Order: sequence, then C-alpha cells, then structure tokens
Amino acid sequence: MIMTDDNTISSTMRNAKIPFTSYDAGWVVLCIGMAIGGGIIFLPVQIGLKGIWVFSLSVVVAYPALYMMQTLYLKTLSRSPEYKDYSGVITYYLGKNWGFFLGVTYFIMLLKGMLTYSLAATFDSASYLHTFGVTSQVLSDNGWYGLLVLTVLVSIAAQGEKLLFKISGPMVLLKLAIVILLGLIMIPHWNMANISLLPPVGELLVGMILTLPFTLFSILFVQILSPMNVAFRKTEPDAEIATYRALRASRIAYGILVCAVLFFAFSFTFSLSHEQAMEAASNNISAMAIVARVVPGEIIKVMSILLNVFAIVTAFFGIFLGFQEAMKGIVVNVLARFMNEQRINERAVSIGVAIFIVLLLWGWVLTHFPILLLQQIGAPVYGIVSCMIPCYLVLKVPQLKKYYSWRILFISGTGLLLCLSPFFKFLE
Repeated sequence: MIMTDDNTISSTMRNAKIPFTSYDAGWVVLCIGMAIGGGIIFLPVQIGLKGIWVFSLSVVVAYPALYMMQTLYLKTLSRSPEYKDYSGVITYYLGKNWGFFLGVTYFIMLLKGMLTYSLAATFDSASYLHTFGVTSQVLSDNGWYGLLVLTVLVSIAAQGEKLLFKISGPMVLLKLAIVILLGLIMIPHWNMANISLLPPVGELLVGMILTLPFTLFSILFVQILSPMNVAFRKTEPDAEIATYRALRASRIAYGILVCAVLFFAFSFTFSLSHEQAMEAASNNISAMAIVARVVPGEIIKVMSILLNVFAIVTAFFGIFLGFQEAMKGIVVNVLARFMNEQRINERAVSIGVAIFIVLLLWGWVLTHFPILLLQQIGAPVYGIVSCMIPCYLVLKVPQLKKYYSWRILFISGTGLLLCLSPFFKFLE
C-alpha cells in the first residue's frame, strides 16, 4: 500500500491512537544507541580545539537540518511499495544502475562509521586496560588484539535485531543516564577560563564548517533508519501505520538526544581545557579517556569508562545492521546479474559478509588512522547520502514532489557544507 496525503495520514494516525509498544520502544533505544557513539565521545575534543562559539553556531545549523533530513529520509523510504533496503528503494525509484551506484555510496557512508567504531573499540579499550593496570602494555600495539575485539563484536551483532534489543537496551538506557549524570557531576569542575574568545568572522565560519560533522554525528542515527523502516514494514501490514510508527520512534529519539547531548557537551566544554583536547587528539583517544586520567574521583572515572565502552559498542551494533544490510544488497545486486535471484543462498551471503567485515575492519585498525581526521574526511559521504540523495529524489520522482519546500534547500545547503568540510581543513 502506497502512502497518500501526509495530512490525511497524520489525522488518521491520531484518530486511530496507534499504541506505543515495547517494539517501538526498542527501536527508539537503538536509535539513541546509534547516535550516542563516536560523535558524542569525540565531540568535546573538537569543541575544545575550536571553541564554544564555533560549536554553538554549528548547532544552529546542524540540529534543525538533521531533524528535517532524517524525517525526509524516512518518508522517501516509506513511499516505496516494497519494504527493501536503501539500495533496493533507490533501484525502485531510479533503476538498477542508479540503485547500484547510490547503494555503493550508502555503503561507503556506513563503512566510515564502522571504521570509526572499530578504531575506537580497539584503542580505547586497550587504553583503559593499561591505565587501570590490568595489562602491563597497551594491547592495541598487538595486531591480534584488534582481531579478537572485532570478532566478538561482529559475532554478537550478526545475530539480528532481537538479540541486539536485549543486549543494547540496558546498555543504551544506562549510557543515556550516564550522559546526564556526567554533565551534572562535571558542574563543580567548570572553569569559565575554558571559554574561548569570540573569533574573527572568517575563522568562526571556517571552524563551524569543520565542526559541523562532529555536531551532526553527535545525534545522528540515519544509518539505522533503513533497517527500522524495513522492520516496521515487515511487522505492520498497513504501510501508513508502519511509516507513522517509524517517524514517531525517530522523533522521540531525536528529542531525547538534543536535550541530553547539548547539556553533556556544554558541561564538558566548561571542564576540559584546550591543552587536554590537544592531548586527546594527538593520542587518538576520546574525551572520556582523558577524564579517566585527569579528573579526580573514582565515580567519574567508572562512569566515563562505562559511557565510552557502551557508546562505542551499542553504536557499533546499531550501524552494523545497516552496514550488513547494505553489503548484502550490493552482493545480491551483483549476483542477480549473473543468476536467478531466487537461487541465491541468503545464509551463505550472511556468513560471507560477516567474515569479510571482520577482516576489513581488522586491516583498518592496523593502520592506526587518526579518528578525528576520519570524522572530517568522511563528512562528504554523509552529505551526499543523507542530504543530497533524498533531496534529489524529491525533485526527480513524481510521487515525492509533494515533499518539496524550503526545507529541501536547507537540507541541500547543509549537505553541501558537509561535502566542503574536508577542503576547509587546508584553511586552518
């Protein structure tokens, strides 16, 4: 069933009083878990490097754009009559060749997230084990440690959404509580001297564009919207109700994240100096690892560790669903060109994809690539997939033209800034 008018749908949904079930809550939790990951734990480092004024300007641009973009993203997915992954939906709208090209682009976006979390999981866990005397040396110096960590994470994540609900649910709720509590606990450590002076306009704008990816990633969960859309369409026979439930879960998660993350970010910004931010950036670790070293109090250290570990693990689990889905979509797209799609063994594809993911991430971890630099150079992919493609679909596909408004221009402009972000690195 294809959706009709949005206003009619909204009225119908309100009158029907669609219940908010534990399944809906599970997806809200996974959305929050996806967002509270590398973005939030590395955000204080970037704010410490660029200053609070740069961050504030980036929030004014990024957060409204993110809400509009993720809503549009879900609506373009839901208009497809079949519940397929993102590349499948693009194929339906624009044809197999476009579907393959844009599917690969979507895959690269998810790959960037997987690379970020694989680095963070390996290096931060090794840093903690060494800091607290569990190990005499930093285990991340040993290549086999990364393979062990990634094998465990992928083995769990590959079991599917129901297991991830059970594992991620308590972890996400706990880390959300920790985000709020850490913000409160850091208040006595606030030092207004850490607030930088308002920079010149040119420096402010360049810094805003460079900080935009970090601000966006602090509450971004677009990677999980496609799996969520597919899941609701599978469990809910009425496509309109399925879309309503997906949009409702997305909006609830967004509202919770904005309140919690902004409080956390500003509280940490007032507590960490520019020098500590420089140390975190040079050592390729998050602000949480710095706090565990320099801020007195065992409770803060334990909470920081739990937040860091849970943030990375649950975000890894959340993005894995989309990443695995995208890889399967590409593999099936290629195989379907040479054989009947009905003859493709889905289990064999799943196992092969899981093994490939472990080896791919392990090879990446061995490079010791700087995480903050990866966040910035990966921004164009998010600009294209999350902003440009949905806007292009609205302009190109007749049944999506109803979504055209000034929001399309705002989302496109934000996508353009994300695409330009790495190039502004040269202007620092």
